[in-house]
Amino acid sequence: MDLSGFENRVCSEMELLKQLPLDGSTILELGCGRADITRFIASTGSNRKVIATEVDTIQHNKNLLIDDLSNVTFLEAGAEKIPVDDSSVDAVFMFKSLHHVPLELMDTAFDEIRRVLNPGGFAYISEPVFAGKFNEVLRIFHDEEIVRDAAYKAIKKTIENRNLSLVDEIFFSTPVVFESFEFFRDKVVNVTHTDHHLTPELINKVKDQFMLSMDDDGARFEMPIRVNLLEKI
Repeated sequence: MDLSGFENRVCSEMELLKQLPLDGSTILELGCGRADITRFIASTGSNRKVIATEVDTIQHNKNLLIDDLSNVTFLEAGAEKIPVDDSSVDAVFMFKSLHHVPLELMDTAFDEIRRVLNPGGFAYISEPVFAGKFNEVLRIFHDEEIVRDAAYKAIKKTIENRNLSLVDEIFFSTPVVFESFEFFRDKVVNVTHTDHHLTPELINKVKDQFMLSMDDDGARFEMPIRVNLLEKI
């Protein structure tokens, strides 16, 4: 699994996923959100079984209404307590979800990932880097510097402890486009898993920063991402 060709590229995460050997595999996604990437993984390739977990009850109940992904099982669970058997999955994915795990449970989450992985199975951990114009908008109302730093420390700790071995670490940027501030507010600010309690004054401050990137085609950002590819040996 060589992802080095994506280093410092601007591309969608789906382009990286196409390079991974997932056919004939049992795949676990932790923190699937709206299940957009779940759908991509389950709908491409062949003979894939996907288990997708989500800790947000509201979103999980919405995911249960999805009726066109027969090879996907949706479960309500957090990464620190995964309801699947030992050595039962070939790949584990976390897309921008590790930093949402409670700080005191991140190490436990990696113990769980190792437990459920088959020997030779891999974990793909994708985390946003705390930088860039999009981050400058987000940090006004949701500063994630501490939790993102903790997530990276947890990754390095699991490698140092030989819990999982590092296969690769790459950095790329993924494009993010919003057609309007209202669309951004609906998709990012008003998420069900976090109540941001934004005052009218803070909303206006967020909007002012957001509009600095707005043009006739919408607001365009490039989100810097770090991917750590880990293996159970």
